Amino acid sequence: MRVNLTVAAACLGIAAFFSASAQSIVKPELNPPGGNPIIKNKYTADPAALVYKDKVYIYAGHDEAPPKQERYVMNEWLCFSSSDMVNWTEHPVPLAAKDFAWAKGDAWASQVVERNGKFYWYVAVEHGTIPGKAIGVAVADNPLGPFKDARGSALITNNITTKATISWDDIDPTIWIDGKGQAYLFWGNTACYYAKLKPNMTELDGPIQTVDLPKFTEAPWIHKRGDWYYLSYASGFPEKIVYAMSKNIEGPWEYKGILNEIAGNSNTNHQAIIDFKGQSYFIYHNGALQTDGGSFRRSVCIDNLYYNKDGTMKRVVMTTEGVKPAK
Repeated sequence: MRVNLTVAAACLGIAAFFSASAQSIVKPELNPPGGNPIIKNKYTADPAALVYKDKVYIYAGHDEAPPKQERYVMNEWLCFSSSDMVNWTEHPVPLAAKDFAWAKGDAWASQVVERNGKFYWYVAVEHGTIPGKAIGVAVADNPLGPFKDARGSALITNNITTKATISWDDIDPTIWIDGKGQAYLFWGNTACYYAKLKPNMTELDGPIQTVDLPKFTEAPWIHKRGDWYYLSYASGFPEKIVYAMSKNIEGPWEYKGILNEIAGNSNTNHQAIIDFKGQSYFIYHNGALQTDGGSFRRSVCIDNLYYNKDGTMKRVVMTTEGVKPAK
């Protein structure tokens, strides 16, 4: 009996050793720095970026569909920050679709902007009582939240936009505040809408207008460099990112062509463009981490963005190496 107990103990010890060894081998490092995608411990999509006080904050949707289900399941938004574009810190979930009492789900694309020490988060969700997608706005005192519904109601609902007849044309909000302090909201699917915002950032200031853009699908993003405004957006399906330029944010816009080709294993393509520590960056998602779910498991990536002398943008080169640390 003693021998059997000894043998059993030894076997248990060996089993424990191999179990611990196996765990140490397969346990993933939490978002190891470097390379694309930049977030490796969960799926992230529809990135928006905010530069604030020597840090970059990325706000992303979270693809959560069960394995082998080919559909979008998105209940919350995630937040990551970095001071060098390579090492990313994940923060507690700052906002979820359920935080809007009038919404019934679908935490789709969003963007955060800072104004006068407040942080305003514009999101696309499914409305609870008005059929279709809607745009809401949350507010916080710092970029990590906590965020709360700033209005108690939707800012944009599907029944007030009529250019497109689909129920999901009110998605993908992007914000720009010009040098005079005038805030603009752009958004849309199949139709690109825009409107001015009041200084409180929670009310429209004038009529909703549209931008005539070739083959506009969704995902508008506004940025400015020098005297030029840039309106990039997803085009076609599967989506490429294309762009237009203008000296005036209200147009007219001149179409310039493709900026980013179809991102591998992803039907959608959604971008953010920022400058940080002297370098321009193109932030997007692809499907590189997928094992199940087809195009419904996306991951945020970052590559360098370059401009030509005439202000046009060079086509983005998507890489697995990603970017080098910003100094």
